[in-house]
Amino acid sequence: MMTGWGEFILAFTVFFLSHSFPVRPPVRPWLVARLGSRGFTLGYSVLSLAVLGWVIAAAGRAPYVELWGYAPWQNHLPMVAMGVVCLILAAAIWRPNPFSFGGAQNDQFDPKRAGIVRYMRHPLLVALALWAFAHLAPNGDLAHVILFGIFAGFALMGMPLITRRKKRQLGQTWYDWDAALKSATLAPRPLSWSGAVARLAVGIGLYAALLAAHPWLFGVNPLP
Repeated sequence: MMTGWGEFILAFTVFFLSHSFPVRPPVRPWLVARLGSRGFTLGYSVLSLAVLGWVIAAAGRAPYVELWGYAPWQNHLPMVAMGVVCLILAAAIWRPNPFSFGGAQNDQFDPKRAGIVRYMRHPLLVALALWAFAHLAPNGDLAHVILFGIFAGFALMGMPLITRRKKRQLGQTWYDWDAALKSATLAPRPLSWSGAVARLAVGIGLYAALLAAHPWLFGVNPLP
């Protein structure tokens, strides 16, 4: 079985291939035609999480090369940031978002009821960047710095790239929606208060689940 740096490099290679190949123009329409839009999104999400888990596990098995030491205060950064990340994910998942990837039922997008898209065009990438930057501080070894540094860069560089692609695909519609969002009420009334509460509960539940599963998934207990 491949271990050490070899597994780490292989896991990263598979991660980037799994995020580029399925969404390419010849491949995505073929998959959507057979799986449906929701099936494709669900399958793509499960694949992404599985490969991400492998990359994180491979980083933990790579040779330890310390760049900076650990201090207890460093744990507070991911603890706080992951609460924000979970709320962003809960607010963004299954919501129409024609400005980025991962949107559901984008044909029903309403700029007056855009939810989190009113404040950030790429919420999933924002969540990824927060997750990566927050985990850099308590993980000062070479493998994890490479891991979280690449993911942070991937998220930050992905935002303008996706924006340019969406502008090409949507044309004037993109600019019309963007203008409508900028002129919309800063804090619009939720379309459904029960839906807003449900999303808040999902975010809190996800945070609690990650805290409970973190030692089992990654071998590290984030709690003091």
